[in-house]
Formats: sequence, structure tokens, C-alpha cells
Amino acid sequence: MQKAAQRNGPDPSQDGEKNDICPVCKSSRYLNPHMQFLVNPECYHKMCESCVDRIFSTGPAPCPVAGCARTLRKQRFRRQTFEDLKIEREVDVRRRIAQVFNKQESDFETLRSYNNYLEEMEVVTFNLLEGVDVAATERKLAAYAKQNEGSIAQNKDKASRERNAKDAGTAAQKEQAMLNRSAANRSSISSLAEREESHRETLDALSKAQISGPQDDIAAQKVVLKKSTARRTAAERARDKQQQQVSDPSADAEEFKIQGLKPLVEAPVEKPYDPFGGLSLTPSYYTLQSHYEHPWLEKARTEPSIVAGGYDLREYYQRTMLEAFAGLGCFIEEEMGEKERANGGEMVATEGAALAAGGSGAGDEVL
Repeated sequence: MQKAAQRNGPDPSQDGEKNDICPVCKSSRYLNPHMQFLVNPECYHKMCESCVDRIFSTGPAPCPVAGCARTLRKQRFRRQTFEDLKIEREVDVRRRIAQVFNKQESDFETLRSYNNYLEEMEVVTFNLLEGVDVAATERKLAAYAKQNEGSIAQNKDKASRERNAKDAGTAAQKEQAMLNRSAANRSSISSLAEREESHRETLDALSKAQISGPQDDIAAQKVVLKKSTARRTAAERARDKQQQQVSDPSADAEEFKIQGLKPLVEAPVEKPYDPFGGLSLTPSYYTLQSHYEHPWLEKARTEPSIVAGGYDLREYYQRTMLEAFAGLGCFIEEEMGEKERANGGEMVATEGAALAAGGSGAGDEVL
């Protein structure tokens, strides 16, 4: 059986691409390897190129596939990009929806609003792909496109400008890389030529007996070094000029203004961390001195038993002054008055609630 199969040719079932059959003329790619299949985004029924030319050359005509009555036009037929027609249709639907729902995250005030927008976009896409309320979804999509026609066109222009700017930046980077490579090549060639020229000048000087001593040798080397430095400086200036011309492509470009965007608010400068939360520890009622005159303090300054342990009188100064002025910022009468007023309001509210509860109970007893 295997020999018979080899004698009769390969099995068409083993090659899915050659087993494609046109649903109209029943021609097979196995018999005609050069046959091309086309699809129309109206119904996504594929047919061979010969059938498309034969049926739709005279004008629009209904789809020849049984069960499909959609009117097709020849100019809308195109070659299939993906092998699976479901993926082909999904890509077309998502491309169509993206042309209408083309807002970006920067157009919304909050992330939740943008996520709701994306969810609505996915709901419309799912309905069109799965055939759920297609007519209502199409009407809703058309109404949204008509209502937001201006913003859709504006976002489309913005996306086009961003894409053009990105392409221009990529082209500028490629051109800069090419200039850098050419500059490096020219530099290497120039360095090689300079070495050869200096070597030739040295040989000429030796052959003419112009170098008669160490001083003449040093002078000749200085002349050669000055020449090579001048050439290198001129090459670097030319390379910098080319880089400046390439790095500034917007010098001759037209300026544009984007309308309809929400204003950009700069982030506030982050302040250094304060563990006290802005509370100032500087005393406001006194100024701490570094030295106070007192007989007992003199003994504490000079007594070895006190000083040897590391005792610092400044800590004593600080603690004593803090204890002396600690109560000056506290006004007990005002604090007690505020507390009594707060307690009085709570008592009034409690009495009102008790009266209300007693009144309702009395009403129940009367009833």
C-alpha cells in the first residue's frame, strides 16, 4: 500500500494547505498549487481568485456560498492573513472598534474611569464577535461614533503624530548610528594615513640628512604631532556639526498644539522626612545658656568624682529650665471650660434622647 501511495503521489490529507477546496467551483489546491484564496470581511467566506473575478467583475453580487445572502464587492476581497478565519474576523473587529474607542488613559481623571471605558469597549467587541444583540450593538456604536466624532478625529490625529514622532526618532537614531560608524571609519583611515605620512616624512628627513642631532629629532616630531593634531581637531569639528544637525530634527518642523487635554499638574516636591511631624522642640519661653554662675555648679564643674563619670552640666541646665517653664503654656481654666461645654452638650443630647424615649413609651400606653 505504501508503494502504491508513493507511485500515485502524496496523500492530500497529509497537507492541509493543498487540501483547500473552493466552495464555489470546487477546485482544489492539490490539483492547482498556484490557486489563491480570498476572503471578504462582510461574511469571511473564502473563495478562489478566479471565482472572485468571474462573479464580481461586473459589480456587486450576493455571496455564492449557500446560506449567505450578503452583497459583496470585489474591491473588498483580500488575501487571508491568519490561517484561522475566526482570528481573522476578531482582528478586523478589534481594529474597527479601536478606531472608535481611541481614548487613552491620560484623557481620564481617574484610573477607574479608564478601566470602565475599557470594559465597555470589550463588551461591544464581545457582542460583535459572538453575535449577541448585534443590531443593538451596531446602533449603539454608530451613535457613539457620531456623538464623539470630534474627539475621535482628534485622538486619531494625536496617535498619528505620536507614531510619526516615534518613526522620526527611530530614523534619527539610525542615521546617527550610521554617521557614528562612518565617522569612526574615517577616523581610523585618517589615523592610519597620519601614521604613514609621519613615517614617510621621517624617512625623507633621514634620507636628506636634515636630522643631525637629538634637538632636530625632537623638532621634527613636534611638527608631525602638530599636523596630526590639527587634522584630528578638524575631523572632530566636522563630526560634531553633523551630530548637531541630526540631533535637532525639529528645527525646521512646524509646531502644533494639542487641544482638549486636561491640564498637567506638576507633582509637589517631596519634603525631607520629619520624625516629629513638624513639631518644633526649640523652647519659646526661655533661651538656654551654655554657662550659668552658681557656687554649687562650680563644684560640679571641678569635682573629679562628678566629671570622671561623664556628667554634663548642660543636661542639668536643660532639665532645670524645662521643669521651671513647663506649666506656662497650660491654661487650665480654658481647658476645663471647653471640657464642661462638651460634657454639657452630651448631657443635653442624653436628656433629649431620654425624653424622646419616655414620650414614645407614654404614647404606647395611651394607645
